[in-house]
Amino acid sequence: MDLDLNEDQEMLREMVRGVCSSYASLETVRELEDDPIGFPAELWKQMAALDLIGLMVPSTYGGSEMSALEGAVVYMELGRALAPSPHFVSAIMSAGVLSSAGSDEQKQSWLPRIVSGDAIVTTAWLEPGNGFGARGVQTRATPDGDGFVLDGVKWHVPFAKAAASIVVLARTGDGDGDIDLFLVDTGAAGVTMEQQLTLASDTQYAVTLSGVRVPESARIGGAGSGWATWNDAMLDGIIMLAAQAIGGAKYALEITVQYAKDREQFDKPLGAFQAIAHYLADAATVVDGAETLVYAAAWARANGRPIDRLAPMAKLFACKTFRDVTAMAQQVFGGVGFTVEYDIQLYFRRAKVQQISWWDDRILEEMVAATVLDA
Repeated sequence: MDLDLNEDQEMLREMVRGVCSSYASLETVRELEDDPIGFPAELWKQMAALDLIGLMVPSTYGGSEMSALEGAVVYMELGRALAPSPHFVSAIMSAGVLSSAGSDEQKQSWLPRIVSGDAIVTTAWLEPGNGFGARGVQTRATPDGDGFVLDGVKWHVPFAKAAASIVVLARTGDGDGDIDLFLVDTGAAGVTMEQQLTLASDTQYAVTLSGVRVPESARIGGAGSGWATWNDAMLDGIIMLAAQAIGGAKYALEITVQYAKDREQFDKPLGAFQAIAHYLADAATVVDGAETLVYAAAWARANGRPIDRLAPMAKLFACKTFRDVTAMAQQVFGGVGFTVEYDIQLYFRRAKVQQISWWDDRILEEMVAATVLDA
């Protein structure tokens, strides 16, 4: 297993870093906090022009059909910049379920538009008071003539206002696996949205579905296949989120190390104090370890190896590392680190939200434990 980036991957990394520097600076990140749309239009256009949106989408539908390794390279840079974009929900999760389970008509209709950036498709999964498991999906899809009627409330739906459609997880029966995926037009009658404010100040919505009618053709995959399709897409997705977390952790460590060199107390730099130096050494060790684990998971996915253990391990460790490193960084910066003028608080707040989103630590630990105990 060779985890060194090849020349093309290094070029990809530099390209994404350049795009983020030009169109998603930390000043832009600040400006877009709690914004109803939540991402810069020029960034999205540039990502489309450089085929970064379609990086992992099949070439049949206009994508580049690159591997999870290239995806990890991109997501580390997006995490480093805290770049606000709907890439994950549209190009990874929604495109993922459509590619694996969508009908020919759905693929032809949506994937080229996702790749070009002309259409954003988001996802609606979590519900008020419910967990990450299949039983947490209680939104109902009731058969009605040649279609279904959807009723329920979804929370934490990213970039819903900017989306043309939403992949909705809905229950069609009372069994654990009686869950389907439906494409729901955001402008359909009965769809209402209310923005939710978060610790990360990113753009999320509560979406209420009240008597929303969808045709049979809106269902993605066969009856009762939705949860399995979603679970498979999530395994791919959390590798990208792990890479994103490590990108953020690496940059947070970089600026903290620089601060420890520049800031002086008692006529010497903070980094000259043993306690601070050891904090930074420990952080560098776990960041390097987490990065290796992320690349191992991406390599396994790219080479058709099982990821049911590596993917949850990668997100669990990477997000914990991101959270711990930024918490340590806040201590090194001291009180000023919590003020809005300093960049470290941007990373600190997002680290916690990423840790508890898209499968939290408890779920990930259970998934890893299942592979350990079944071995």
